[in-house]
Amino acid sequence: MTFLRFLFSKYFFKHIFYMILIVLFAMPFGIIALRFMTDHGDYVKVPDLKGKTLDSVAIELDKLDLKYIILDSGNYNPNYKIFSVLDQQPKFDSKVKEGRKIYLTINSSDFKMVEVPNVMRTTIRQARKSLESLGFIIGEIEYIDDIGKDEVISFSYQGKQLKPGDTLRKTSVIDFKLGNGKL
Repeated sequence: MTFLRFLFSKYFFKHIFYMILIVLFAMPFGIIALRFMTDHGDYVKVPDLKGKTLDSVAIELDKLDLKYIILDSGNYNPNYKIFSVLDQQPKFDSKVKEGRKIYLTINSSDFKMVEVPNVMRTTIRQARKSLESLGFIIGEIEYIDDIGKDEVISFSYQGKQLKPGDTLRKTSVIDFKLGNGKL
């Protein structure tokens, strides 16, 4: 009973009125203070860095008061120079605050070496699937007399015979000699 009496008392309504006044004055002050503290509306646009070298990226981002961090060196892409930018986060034309970090993925120095799997005496279809999944390219196919039709008899890289377990760079072109099904 005393609680209900308190809810309808002059003392309770007076304090509710004070809380409303404090909120009404504190809110606009807080909003204005946040605008000044966070530089609301001040931003720079992120330039397009794709394909540029790290030296030119550093100069361009320094002018805009942005920093960069090399996140990763991606797979080698022959269409770009070595150590040039392949990707960036945030993307080109994004609006960011000054001092923001731009994360870069750069082009590695070369393709990595990959071990050639054993594709001897498998069909060209199976060999193609295995080798292309590792990043190799299927080159010329020559048929020779052998009982296994479309089976891999031998394979080579730039005229040099390959054995399973040899290592080659990704995107190397591998040539095949296949059986024609005749003896």
